[in-house]
Amino acid sequence: MKTFSAKQSDVEKKWVVVDAADQSVGRVASKVAAIVRGKTKPIFTPHVDTGDNVIVINAAKVKLTGRKWEDKVYYHHTGWPGGIKSKTARQIMEGQPRELLKNAIDGMLPKNRLGRTLKNNYRIYDNETHPHGGQQPDTVTL
Repeated sequence: MKTFSAKQSDVEKKWVVVDAADQSVGRVASKVAAIVRGKTKPIFTPHVDTGDNVIVINAAKVKLTGRKWEDKVYYHHTGWPGGIKSKTARQIMEGQPRELLKNAIDGMLPKNRLGRTLKNNYRIYDNETHPHGGQQPDTVTL
């Protein structure tokens, strides 16, 4: 008996829609990351992109628990000395709501070549409309 290891030719990708309205950011992100990675499929192989393409809608309606809207701070560095910048979760939500989910999902994907490829397998939209109707996506409930 041999261990099955999927090849890229063995993988059948499909499209799924996840509704993030009134859901916690972390719970949505962990579910999306598992689907994008392929961990929900029986042919999961750690070094192969076996996951599906995910469409996340209603990103502007996600919620955070407790005082995270004011206390949770996101940092980035410009590359210049003293160039650290910070924004709270509320500031990010007012500017670009999809960035909250994007940061959470990216943090749950591998930090290597495969992870950089997987970042192209999900799309986030602020409201219910998306241009991917032609792919006939299935709906996944959380």
